[in-house]
Amino acid sequence: MSDQETTAPEQPEQEFPLPEPSIDWFTLSLRMEAEAHLGLFHAGEEKDRPKPNLAAARHAIDMLALLQDKTRGNLTLEEQRLLENSLTELRFRYVQVFEESKKAPQS
Repeated sequence: MSDQETTAPEQPEQEFPLPEPSIDWFTLSLRMEAEAHLGLFHAGEEKDRPKPNLAAARHAIDMLALLQDKTRGNLTLEEQRLLENSLTELRFRYVQVFEESKKAPQS
């Protein structure tokens, strides 16, 4: 490789530095993705709330379960607890949103 290929292109200065890659950050990222697909993040009027995307939420939850399975025995106690607690809460929320979606009138 030439020097040009190995040198990273200059990027504009970022307002906030990115955090170091970690299992915690990856877990929280997937958790937030699932919560967003479940419709748990919304600012504005209730009528403008997006409908949950249960398939996408389930996929993010399944990705966390895969992470848990593949890292079993290799995480610190704190990392393991964060992953387990995130999965427990997301699964509970998924069931709640699923049940609510069955009650809601179809439009």
